[in-house]
Amino acid sequence: MSSGSQTLGGQSRCGWLLGPSLDKIIKNAAWRKHSHIVTACKSALDKLETLADDPSSSTPLYGVSSLSDAESLILPLILAIDSSSSKVVEPALDCSYRLFSLRLIRCEIDPSEQPSSLIFRLIDSICKCGSLGEEVVELSILKTLLSAVRSSTVFIRADCLNQIVKTCYNIYLGGVNGTNQICAKSVLAQMMAIIFARVEGDSLLVSFKTVSVTELLEFNDRNLNEGSSIQFVQNMINEVVFTNVVEVSQNANPLAELQDAKSATANEKADSSDAESAEKADLSSYSKIRDDGVLVFKNLCKLSMKFSSQEQPDDQILLRGKMLSLELLKVIMENGGPLWRTNERFLNVIKQFLCLSLLKNSALSVMSVFQLLCSIFQSLLSKYRSVLKSEIGIFFPMLILRVLENVLQPSFIQKMTILNLLDKISEDSQIMIDVFVNYDCDVDSPNIFERTVNGLLKTALGPPPGSTTSLSPVHDLTFRLESVKCLVIIIKSMGVWMDQQLRIGEFGVRNTSDNDSVVECNTSLGGDEGSLPDFELHQEAISDHSTATLEQRRAYKLELQKGISLFNRKPSKGIEFLISNKKIDGTPEAVALFLKNTSGLNETVIGDYLGERDDFSLKVMHAYVDSFNFDGRDFGEAIRFFLRGFRLPGEAQKIDRIMEKFAERYCKCNPNSFTSADTAYVLAYSVIMLNTDAHNSMVKDKMSKADFIRNNRGIDDGKDLPEEYLGALYDQIVKNEIKMKADTSVPQSKQTNSVNRLLGLDGILNLVWKQTEEKPLGANGALIRHIQDQFKAKAGKSESTYYAVADAAILRFMVEVCWGPMLAAFSVTLDQSDDKAATNHCLQGFRHAVHVTAVMGMQTQRDAFVTTVAKFTYLHCAADMKQKNVDAVKATIAIAIEDGNYLQDAWEHILTTLSRFEHLQLLGEGAPSDASFLSGSNIETEDKSVRSSFTSLKKKGTLQNPIVMAVVRGSSYDSTSLGVNTSGLVTPEQINSFISNLNLLEQIGNFELNHIFAHSQRLNSEAIVAFVKALCKVSMSELQSPTDPRVFSLTKIVEMILSRVDNVKSGWKSVFMALTAAAADERKNIVLLAFETMEKIVREYFPYITETETVTFTDCVRCLITFTNSRFNSDVSLNAIAFLRFCAVKLAEGGLICSRENADDDSSIQVKEATADGHTLMDKDENASYWIPLLSGLSSLTSDPRLAIRKSALEVLFNILKDHGHLFSHSFWITVINSVIFPVFKFVRDKKENNDQSSPASIFSHPEPSTWDSETSSVATRCLIDLFVNFFPVMRAQLTEVVSLLAGLFRNPSQGSASTGVSALMHLVGDLGCMLTEDEWSCIFLSLKETSASMLPGFLKLIRIMDRIDVPNVAQSYSYSYDDGETLSNNGTTENYEDDNLQTAGYIVSRMKTHISMQLLIMQVTTDLYNMHQDLLKASSVKIVLEIFSQTMSHAHQLSSEMGLHLKLQRACSILEISDPPVVHFENESYQNILNLLHHLLTSNPSLSDEMGIEARLFLICEEIIEIYLKCSRLEEGKPEKAVVHWILPLNSGVKEELGARTSLLVSALRVLSEVDKDCFRKYASRLFPLLVELVRCEHSSREVQPVLSNLFQTCVGPIIIKV
Repeated sequence: MSSGSQTLGGQSRCGWLLGPSLDKIIKNAAWRKHSHIVTACKSALDKLETLADDPSSSTPLYGVSSLSDAESLILPLILAIDSSSSKVVEPALDCSYRLFSLRLIRCEIDPSEQPSSLIFRLIDSICKCGSLGEEVVELSILKTLLSAVRSSTVFIRADCLNQIVKTCYNIYLGGVNGTNQICAKSVLAQMMAIIFARVEGDSLLVSFKTVSVTELLEFNDRNLNEGSSIQFVQNMINEVVFTNVVEVSQNANPLAELQDAKSATANEKADSSDAESAEKADLSSYSKIRDDGVLVFKNLCKLSMKFSSQEQPDDQILLRGKMLSLELLKVIMENGGPLWRTNERFLNVIKQFLCLSLLKNSALSVMSVFQLLCSIFQSLLSKYRSVLKSEIGIFFPMLILRVLENVLQPSFIQKMTILNLLDKISEDSQIMIDVFVNYDCDVDSPNIFERTVNGLLKTALGPPPGSTTSLSPVHDLTFRLESVKCLVIIIKSMGVWMDQQLRIGEFGVRNTSDNDSVVECNTSLGGDEGSLPDFELHQEAISDHSTATLEQRRAYKLELQKGISLFNRKPSKGIEFLISNKKIDGTPEAVALFLKNTSGLNETVIGDYLGERDDFSLKVMHAYVDSFNFDGRDFGEAIRFFLRGFRLPGEAQKIDRIMEKFAERYCKCNPNSFTSADTAYVLAYSVIMLNTDAHNSMVKDKMSKADFIRNNRGIDDGKDLPEEYLGALYDQIVKNEIKMKADTSVPQSKQTNSVNRLLGLDGILNLVWKQTEEKPLGANGALIRHIQDQFKAKAGKSESTYYAVADAAILRFMVEVCWGPMLAAFSVTLDQSDDKAATNHCLQGFRHAVHVTAVMGMQTQRDAFVTTVAKFTYLHCAADMKQKNVDAVKATIAIAIEDGNYLQDAWEHILTTLSRFEHLQLLGEGAPSDASFLSGSNIETEDKSVRSSFTSLKKKGTLQNPIVMAVVRGSSYDSTSLGVNTSGLVTPEQINSFISNLNLLEQIGNFELNHIFAHSQRLNSEAIVAFVKALCKVSMSELQSPTDPRVFSLTKIVEMILSRVDNVKSGWKSVFMALTAAAADERKNIVLLAFETMEKIVREYFPYITETETVTFTDCVRCLITFTNSRFNSDVSLNAIAFLRFCAVKLAEGGLICSRENADDDSSIQVKEATADGHTLMDKDENASYWIPLLSGLSSLTSDPRLAIRKSALEVLFNILKDHGHLFSHSFWITVINSVIFPVFKFVRDKKENNDQSSPASIFSHPEPSTWDSETSSVATRCLIDLFVNFFPVMRAQLTEVVSLLAGLFRNPSQGSASTGVSALMHLVGDLGCMLTEDEWSCIFLSLKETSASMLPGFLKLIRIMDRIDVPNVAQSYSYSYDDGETLSNNGTTENYEDDNLQTAGYIVSRMKTHISMQLLIMQVTTDLYNMHQDLLKASSVKIVLEIFSQTMSHAHQLSSEMGLHLKLQRACSILEISDPPVVHFENESYQNILNLLHHLLTSNPSLSDEMGIEARLFLICEEIIEIYLKCSRLEEGKPEKAVVHWILPLNSGVKEELGARTSLLVSALRVLSEVDKDCFRKYASRLFPLLVELVRCEHSSREVQPVLSNLFQTCVGPIIIKV
C-alpha cells in the first residue's frame, strides 16, 4: 500500500500532490450521483502517469506544458467542489489549498477575460461552495482563499479579489460558529495586509505583516471566542503564511503580465524608489496591482457606509458588516507605507472615500463603531497628518474635543475611549509638536492643542460644584485619573522631544523613528519606510519654518482673537483695535468683509454694529450689503440669505436702516422685480414681522395669509402686489423660519462655535451628536458634499501647508499654552486625592514640567511648578503630612538631581525644603535645636531638658515644649520659620500625629538628603553659582527667623568653603552674602561664628576669592565692613578693620594679581614701571577694581558713630594710601581722591549747604548733630595734609579742592574746626610754599576769597529779618509786670509775640558774632600767608589778597552803617543781658588790614604799587577812616552853611566809647599819612585838609590823637602852607 501511494499520480510535482487527492475524491464520491466526477478523476490520474515536469511551461499548473492537460487536471477539482457533498468537497479544497500554497498554480486571474480562465473557475467554485453551511468546509474555504491570495505566483485581479472578499464577508456574517467567524475576520485582515503590502511595493514578492488575532478582537467579537478559538485561528493563519514552499526553478517562465515586476525572495523588502517613481508617473500608467488595491479600498469604504433602512432600523447583520469593513480599513491604514503619503491617487482615495466614511459613521451611536473610528483616526493622525491637515482639523474637534469637553453628561465608554486615544497620541512627541505648529499657530485652524489641554483640565477637575451630572463617583474618579495621566504623558513627550532636538543641534530633522505610532510587527510592511516618521516621508509637503515665523503667526492669531473678543464686547473698540494693529484695513469694504467672513464674531453684535448711525458704521453697513449678489434670487430667499450672517438688532431705527439698504441692493441686482426700492423695503420689513409672528412661541394670535396680504396692499407705488406672489412668500416664511446659519439648539461654547463655523461643521456635528439611533444621513448628503467641497477649497490655502519644526524653542509657546492648566490639574489632584496612582502621576507631571520649563529658561513657569511641589511637601505643617507629601519630598530631591543645571533661582525652594526636612529629622532623632547654640549660655539648663525630652519624643507623644509645639502648629509655606504662630497649646492627638509623620519621613535617609550637596560638584559653572546663592539666601532666612533660628544652610556653606574652597569659583559672592547677613544678625553667637569663618577665609584662602571675578573682592570688603558695625564686641569691629588693611597689603604685594594671572604667566608680580623717586607704578589701572571697594569701605567707616572705629578707620585708610600710594597711577589717584578721600570730609560740604539756611522756618530747626568731633576732624585733616604733601606731584591737580575743603572748616561755628582748618592750611602752605606756582598761589587765595564771599548772601538775608520785627525799649520790657490785671490780660498776646521777637533777635546776634569771627579769621589767615610768603607772591596773588581785604572792608562798613539794626540789637542785648556784636571791631580790623597792606605795598614795592594804583587807594582808605571817625563824633552831620555855633555839647558815654574803639585805627591812618612821600601828600592835601581841620575841632576820647595830628600838621601840612 505504501509503495502504491508513492507512485500514485506519476513522477511530476503536480502528480505528487494531485494523485492522492484525486484518489480520495474517487473513494468518497457516490458512484451514481458523482459518476462524472469519478470519470474526470480517473482520467486525470491516467494523464498524470504520463506527465513529466516541464519548467518552461506557461500553463497555470507548474510543469504541465499543455493547456488542455492542465484543464483536465484541474477540472476534477472544480467538479468535486461543485458537488455539494462535503465528503467530496473537503479533499478537493485541501488539494486546492496545497496547489496554491506550494506555488504549483501560476497565473493571472482576471474574470473580465473571456472565456474565463481555468483558475478563476476553480476560485469561483470555491467561493460558491460556502453556501453548504458546513463548518469544516467553511474553514477549508477560508484557508484555501487565503492561500490563493498569499501565493506570489497567482495574480488575482480586482473582480475576483472582490469575490473572495465577499465570500469571507458572508462566512463572517452568516456563520453560526464563533471560531469560523473569527477565522473569517482574521483571513480578511491577513488578505488586506498582503494585498496592500503588494500595492506598496508594486510587486507580488514583498514582505508583509502577520495579523494578530487577539488585536483584531480589540473592539468587537470578543464574545465569539470559544475556548481556544483564538489560538486555533492564529495557528491556521501562521500555517498559511509560513508554509514551507518548494523552490521554483530559475528557468520557470514568469507570468507574462508581470514581466516588469521585480523579482525578489520571500524575505526581500521592496525598494522605496517604487513609491517615488509611482508619484511621478502618469495616472493612466498605474500598475494592475495598485489599480486592484484602490478598487478594494473603495469597496471597503462603501461597505462601511451602508446604513440600515427605515423599514429595518435595527439591522444587526448590516451593522456587523460595517464594523468589519471599518476594522479592515483600520488594518490597511495602520500598515500603510509611504505610498499613501506620496501618491496623489491614493491620497485622493483616502480623502474622498475614507474621510467620507468617517463623517457618515460618526453619526452612529454604536460604541464599537465610535471606537473603530477613533482607532482609524489615530492612524491618520500618526502616519498621514502631513497630507491630511484640513481633514484632521475637522475630525479632531468632531471625534475627540467634543467628547473631551463634555464634562457634565459624558458616556463613560466613549470618553474613556477618547482618553485612551489621547494617551496613545501623546506618547508620540512629534505628533503633539506638529499639532501645535499646524493648528494652534495657524490663523485659519482651530486651537487643537490648547483645547485638548483645557479639556483634560476640565475632566481632571470634574463637574463644577452644584452642577447636574450623570457621572457616578467611580466614573468621575476614573476620568480624573486618566486625564491627569494624559497630561503627564503630554508634558513628558514635550520633554523627550526637547532632549532629542537639543542633542542634535539648534536646527535639523530628527533621525529617530516614530516607534510609538507604528504598529509592532515581525516584518516591516513595504520596506524600511514603514517605520519612518510621517514628515520624513513627505518632505515636499513640508515647509520647515523657523521659530520666529511661527511666533509671528501665533502672535497674529492671538491678536486677532483678542480683537474678535473685544468686538464682541465693544464693537467699535474692537474694530479700532484691529485696524490699529493692521489686522484689517481701515476701509469700510475691508471691515465689511471681516464681519462677513470671520468666525467667532457674535452675530447679535454684528447686527448692532451694522445698525449704528455714525458715518463709518453706515459706510460699513453699505459695503456689507453691497457685498451680496442677489441676482436671480427670490425675494424671500434673498432675505434668508442676507440674514444668515448676523442677527437683526432690536432697535427699530437700526432695522430700518439695514432693511432700507437691503431693499436698494436687491432692486439693483433685480431691476425688474419691483417698481421701486420703497416697495422692496416695505415688503422686507413685512417679511421680518411675519417671521417673528409665525415662529415666536410668545405670540398667540398668529398672522393669517389673508392678514399678510391685506397688510401689504398698495405698497407697490400705490398698487397691490399679486396675491399669488404674496401667498407663496407667506407659505415660504411660515414653513421655513428665517434664521442665522449658526442657530442651533445645542448649547456650545463661543470657542467651539467659532471653530465649527470656521470648518463648516455646525450642521454635521449637531447631526452627529443629536443622533440617538442608527439611521442613514439621507437628506444630509448635500451637507456632506459641502464639507468635501471645503476640503478641496482649503487645499490651496496656507493651512493646507504642513509645517515641521525642529527648533526646541517652539516649546516656549506650547508651554505658555499648557502650563497653567497642567499646574491646576496636578495641584488640585494632588491636594484632593490620596490615591497612590493619582498622586504619583501628578508628581511625575511636576518633574517633567520642571524639566521642560527649566531647560527652556522659562523662569516664571519653572518657579511655579517647583514652588507648588515644595508646598505639597507639607514640611511647614508636619502634623498634617501624608504619604503623598513624603513622595513630594522625594520628587523635590529628584528634581534637584535631574535638572540642577537649569533650576537657577528655583534652588531656593529646593534648599528650603531640605532645610525643613533636616529640622524635622533632628527633632525626631532628639537632637538639640540650633536655637540652643545661638541663644547663649543663659538657657543651657532649659536646652538640656529639651534635649532629654527629644530623646523620647517618638515614644511618648505627649511632650509640651515650645519648639515641638511650634512645629506641630505649623505655619504658612512662605514664613521664614516653622511655627511662627507660637500661641496656644497642642493636643496629644496632634503630637501623636506629628510623631507618626516623623516615622513616615524615615523613608528618606541622610544619604538622599546629602546626595544633593554631593551632586552639586557635577553642576556647571552657572548652576553652581545659582546653587550657592540660593543656599546663602536660605541661610539668611534661617538666621533671621524670629522664633527658631537655624544654622543648617550656614553649616553647609562653611563645609563647602572649607572642603572645596578651590572649587568655589564664582560662588564666593553668595558665600559673602550669607556671612554679611550673619554679621548683621542680632545674636552674638552667630556674629562670632560668622567672623571666625570670615577670618579663616581671609587668612588661609584669600588667593581664591578673586580667582574667577573681581566682584567677589567687593563682597569680601563689604562683609568685613559689616562686621565693623557689630555692636557685640569692639574687638570684632577693630579686627575687621585690621583685616581690611591685611587685604590692602595682599593687594600691594601682588598676591591678587598673581592668582588671576598665573594661568597665563609664570611671574607672580605684575610688570611695573619705575618712577623718578624709585617707586613703582602699576602699568594698568585694572587694579582699581580691587582697591576702590577696599578704600571706599574704609572711607564710609570714617563716619561711624563710634569714636574708636572712626579713628581706626581714618588711620588705616590714610596709612594704606601713604604706604601703598606709590603703586597708584596718576589717573587712579584722581579716582581715589574723588571717591575715597573727599567723601571723608563730606561733613564739611554738608555744613556749607546748611549755612545757607536763613529762612524764618530754618532759624529754629535743629540740624542733625555731626558724628565728627573736633578730635576726629583734627586727625582727618592732619592725615589729609600729610598725604597731600607726600604725594604732591601726583595730587597737585587737586590743590584747589583741598584748599577749598580746608577753607570750608572756617565756616564751622566750632572753634576747634576753625582752628583745625587754619593750622592745616598753614601747614600745607608752609611745606609746599616754595613749590607752588603763581596759579596755585592764586588758587589758594581765591579759595579764601570765595569762602568769605559765600557767607555774605546768607548773612545779609538773615539780618534783614530784623527789619520785620520790633524790639521793645528796656523800660517797656519791665512795665508789664507792674501793670494792673486788666492790662496784663489785654497784653498777654503782645507779650508772647515780643518774646518771640527777642528770641529771634538773640539768634541773629549769635549768628552775627559767628559771622564776624569767621570773616576776621579769614583775614588773619590771609594776612599771615601774605606776611610769611610775600616774597613768593606775584601781582595776581597780591591782587586777590587786596580783593579779599576790600571785600571784607566793604562788608564791615556796610554792616556798621546799619544804625537802625544796631539800635534794635542793642536793645535786645540789653534785655537778654548779652554782649553786643563786635561790629565796630570788625570794621576797624578790616580797615586796619587793608591799610597795612596798601602802606606796605606802597613803601616796599613801588613798581607793583604803580601798576596796581596803590597810592590813590591808600589815600582813599585814609579819607574813609577819618570820615568814619568824624561821623562817630557827630560833627560831620550837615548844618546850614551860615549857621552860627554858640556852644558844643560834650559827648555822651556811648559815643566816647565808640570813639575810643576807633582811635587806634585813626592814629594808624594819620601815621601812614605822615610817613608817605611829601610830594604824594601834596597831591591829596586839598582833599585831606578839611578833614584834618575837623579832627582838630572835634572832641576826642583819647589823648593819642592830638600828638599824631600835630605831627601831621607840622611835617606835611605846614610845609605846604609855608611854600604857598
